[in-house]
Amino acid sequence: MSKMTPQEMARHIGNGLLSFPVTPFTSGNVFDEARYRSNLDWLCGYDVAGLFAAGGTGEFFSLSPAEVVKVVATAVAETKGRVPVLAGVGYGTQIATELAAAVEQAGADGILLLPPYLVFSEQEGLAAHIDAVCKATKLGVIVYNRDNAIVSEETLAKLCERNPNLVGYKDGIGDIELMTRIHLRMGDRLTYIGGLPTAETFALPYLEMGVTTYSSAVFNFVPHFSTKFYAAVRRRDRETVQAGLRDFILPLIAIRNRKRGYAVSIIKAGMKVIGRDSGPVRSPLTDLSESETAELAALVARLDQGEFAARELAAA
Repeated sequence: MSKMTPQEMARHIGNGLLSFPVTPFTSGNVFDEARYRSNLDWLCGYDVAGLFAAGGTGEFFSLSPAEVVKVVATAVAETKGRVPVLAGVGYGTQIATELAAAVEQAGADGILLLPPYLVFSEQEGLAAHIDAVCKATKLGVIVYNRDNAIVSEETLAKLCERNPNLVGYKDGIGDIELMTRIHLRMGDRLTYIGGLPTAETFALPYLEMGVTTYSSAVFNFVPHFSTKFYAAVRRRDRETVQAGLRDFILPLIAIRNRKRGYAVSIIKAGMKVIGRDSGPVRSPLTDLSESETAELAALVARLDQGEFAARELAAA
């Protein structure tokens, strides 16, 4: 795959499923490059439109800037152009701009701009932050609207006027009214990505709003389920989608909701369950208990026996 323009990258990722590979760590809490390469090679064998290296599920928040660049460079080297690699970028404006330039140099195909560290700010400040990152790179930039970085449709429109490489909007708050205002205002100027925790639960209603893709964390350890579920979403097969929610997603959410931070921890646990142990999460996150991991293992084991699997088999 030759290097894409920002607009080509945005169109490409808008036509398929996205995911955020976990960042494996050794027992000594060091980036496990060999495991990461193995995981990526495996995931590239499935139908995925883009992989986000050092994203939220990849524990961007726990990585040093140098580690972020190493993770991204490793992803680029291993995927070998089979799938676009987008890099997580964040922290304050100074670090974010330096990271944007560094991941571009490392070969990334695009950038996901995560919320800045800690502080809340006004629209003017958020706009200045996003402006600076867009101007620090030629790569396509996707803004992640969540937590302390929620931009209005007016702010987003002005940013797009000033920055042709601002090509994507990822929603992580679930404000349907804001999403509607943004989509009506910006139309096909942007690619829209569903980014709420366990995005599968919002996939069908968001598709009706023009959000054609979403980031699937569970793709890390059940890619066969994730790709089939996405296909059911895109063909608007409501019954099959609902079966997938009942059989797997909602029971998984029940485990995830028991403790803060489990949205990432449960994915690392899933990797262990399938025999691709990618180490622990870094503090301040905590790992699932042994009993919770066993619950998850049982859930994965039943995945090919439920209604979702039966409906997919009938549809094949």
